[in-house]
Amino acid sequence: MTDPQTPAPRLTLRSGESGAAVTDTVWAQVGGTDTFDRLVRAFYRGVRTDDVLAPMYPQDDWEGAIWRLRTFLEQYWGGPTTYSENRGHPRLRMRHQPFPVTPLAKERWLQHMHAALDEVALPPMHDAAFRDYVERAALAMVNRLE
Repeated sequence: MTDPQTPAPRLTLRSGESGAAVTDTVWAQVGGTDTFDRLVRAFYRGVRTDDVLAPMYPQDDWEGAIWRLRTFLEQYWGGPTTYSENRGHPRLRMRHQPFPVTPLAKERWLQHMHAALDEVALPPMHDAAFRDYVERAALAMVNRLE
């Protein structure tokens, strides 16, 4: 039985067996806005030429698409809250409802995101966490089975 007066021990992530505590957010640990911008630009280089995905994006506003995804991902991973300050709650399923996010579209999206992650080469722990997140998020966005 634990003493109610004694706080529970906290888990501390350290940079090595006896290294300094890691207290930065994932956003800061991987390089902040520069890294997220490189990731999203690499992703959209593939999307722009994808016959399934490209038609879902406004062809005259690729920079807007880049800004929206970058700021969303930055906020999710502990960076600035610019996305919510400008667009409100992300409401991802609602925002994607007008678009035919089929299983094929999900797979194409993931193909381009994984290629972008390969290009950016995050540290292994962060890369694994990011890939896990995008896999789950992409599956959640599927809204049509045809």
